[in-house]
Amino acid sequence: MKVIVTCGPSYEPIDEVRRITNFSTGELGILLSNALAQAGHEVLCFKGIGAICPIPLNGPRLISFTTNEDLRAKLTAESTQYETGDTPAVFHAAALCDYKVQRATGADGNPLTSAKISSRQGLLTLTLEPLPKLITELRALFPRGRIVGWKYELEGSREDVLAAGRRQMQEAASDACVVNGAAVGPGFGFCLPGAAPIHCADKEHLCQTLVQWLEFQNHGIKRTTASS
Repeated sequence: MKVIVTCGPSYEPIDEVRRITNFSTGELGILLSNALAQAGHEVLCFKGIGAICPIPLNGPRLISFTTNEDLRAKLTAESTQYETGDTPAVFHAAALCDYKVQRATGADGNPLTSAKISSRQGLLTLTLEPLPKLITELRALFPRGRIVGWKYELEGSREDVLAAGRRQMQEAASDACVVNGAAVGPGFGFCLPGAAPIHCADKEHLCQTLVQWLEFQNHGIKRTTASS
């Protein structure tokens, strides 16, 4: 089966030298890509250029991306390669920016447009503009695909994060959502519509669960490692 995995961070430029980004090593996406390839799938991994995980990809094809728009454009181009009956799976684990820089202004309130804003400028104010969520666009790109999103939260309760994961599935018309972060606690939660979340103790267990879930979706193979 053809599978797409996105991983690592995107960035949005402040000027031609500086940028804002999210922290992400890309490790989970690389581990998942390798596990899916080992299971016999044809894997395409979109990895942010800021990903620092040294683990090599063993089998998957690699495409690098920079900004949110760059990843969107590359996924759009990839979606045109599939025929009507194809049903690729998409695991969207990339840590994409939630904002882009709308404008940078100096202490006097005037816009700064230099290719490299001088550090002698003094006080710098950035106005950030929210970016659309790419996860909500994947169903239109891959209408027959199996789509899995991610929800990472640091604050709130575990139930709050699980509710946010369920909301993401509804809004994005996705098939599942992985939740993690300090609000979830150790490990990961794998959320499916109308079912109790599956707890995965670590990244390896999560990858194994996702591979087996995909096999179950394709062939009706019973999951053996999932535990609620």
